[in-house]
Amino acid sequence: MKNKLVKFSLALVSAVALCSVGCSGNSSEDTFTVGFDASFPPYGFISETGDYVGFDLDLAAEVAKRNGWELVKKPIDWAAKDAELDAGTIDCIWNGFTLTKERESQYTWTKPYVENAQLILVKTTSDIKVAADLNGKKVVVQDGSSGATAMEEFLKEQQAADSAFAFADYKKVPDYNTAYTMLKTDAVDAIGLDSAVAKGYVDKSNGEMRILEAPLCSEFFAVGFKLGNTELRDIVEKTLMEMVADGTCAKIIEKWKADTKNGGDGIDFILK
Repeated sequence: MKNKLVKFSLALVSAVALCSVGCSGNSSEDTFTVGFDASFPPYGFISETGDYVGFDLDLAAEVAKRNGWELVKKPIDWAAKDAELDAGTIDCIWNGFTLTKERESQYTWTKPYVENAQLILVKTTSDIKVAADLNGKKVVVQDGSSGATAMEEFLKEQQAADSAFAFADYKKVPDYNTAYTMLKTDAVDAIGLDSAVAKGYVDKSNGEMRILEAPLCSEFFAVGFKLGNTELRDIVEKTLMEMVADGTCAKIIEKWKADTKNGGDGIDFILK
């Protein structure tokens, strides 16, 4: 009996110890892990000094600070964002994440905070003047992005009107840096991408790049959480609204608007 009691006591101590590590929130409740694409300026990218920076990351940092959380910036493969969220390796996707009708039922969202557009970037010397000129051209998009969705919807619409309409090649790559390199080296003729990112590429291209006037579509960015995680969403959204009210968001916007080389002047903040 004595041996049994000793074993029981040891088991109880072990259970309590495990709970103190896994249930105290030491590693989860006190951190706020944001999943982002590290090649998506001005929202999230790697600076010249090798740091993760961006408009969205600044917003997230202030939200974390006000709630006593440690911000963890976790760069992710954008095509694997759902797996990261489902696995619990990130708390949210906060990096120019487009709220669409399809995604409404897949995530729990904050209110939209940025209005965005999907644009087409080409070389200034290109003969592509409008989207319809992409017929017979090589096109690249980021895998898993709303830009890919917009480009594919455009292709369907064109083929419905003209069955002969087709891209000479259509590629999906992990990030916009790869896509931009492909455009610069003439491996492709056009990129479908977000407005601020496109404007950033134009600003630092020394006249080499231009954007087609008509967007593929307009859309909104919001912060996405795992479906059903309304508790964390509500805290983040409430904090964001407080930041709008006290002028903190305006200061962050002003900072990034000045960064034209990374497309900061393309941020259209709408949260009020």
